Amino acid sequence: MTDTPQLSEEHFSAPNVDRLFPNERISHPPRILLLYGSLRSRSFSRLMTEEAARVLNKLGAETKTFNPSGLPLPDDVDVDHPKVHELRDLVTWSEGMVWCSPERHGAMTGIMKTQIDWIPLSLGAVRPTQGKTLAVMQVCGGSQSFNTVSQLRNLGRWMRCLTIPNQSSVPKAFQQFNDDDRMKPSPYYDRMVDVMEELVKFTLLTRDIAPYLVDRYSEKKETGEALIARVNRKTTP
Repeated sequence: MTDTPQLSEEHFSAPNVDRLFPNERISHPPRILLLYGSLRSRSFSRLMTEEAARVLNKLGAETKTFNPSGLPLPDDVDVDHPKVHELRDLVTWSEGMVWCSPERHGAMTGIMKTQIDWIPLSLGAVRPTQGKTLAVMQVCGGSQSFNTVSQLRNLGRWMRCLTIPNQSSVPKAFQQFNDDDRMKPSPYYDRMVDVMEELVKFTLLTRDIAPYLVDRYSEKKETGEALIARVNRKTTP
């Protein structure tokens, strides 16, 4: 059954295997941005991202971590605020991200959500997060929960990220770190390593073809129609 009169044939095409498996590959280390969701002096979400960054570096990735201190609330200042610029530049630089938040009142923190809210779906013709890989983690003050990682997954999908299947949730995080702020060996540490390993693999697998993976029929069709409308407006007396 191939009768599809609704389709715009000029904008529709079957997947191109050559574009999915290019001969030329990006050679620089995977670029991973890490965000954490607490400003406490001993922030366990920050400590967790520091441990994750060490593992990512050992896996061959280049990492940068954004410090949310001083980032204003969304819409409270203009987008030319230095901290907003810093965050957006880091997102543009990255090929993948790690989002790690504490769970507060059954949800991610406002600090975590503020960072994500300052990341736009588009900057002109550029979509800073579309097609980039994402790993989600949370730290808990009490028993293990998955509320926050579930919320982060929803946000990642909304931001058009390629959120990897694995995730990390650490219960009673205060018990998982030594006095020197290093994470103790445990199954929770091992799960974090699993997540970072998976993130790097997915980033290496998809970064060359991310623009093609998110090249949508509907958007190509809409773009064509918008172009026709603009041309018609210019040529109409």
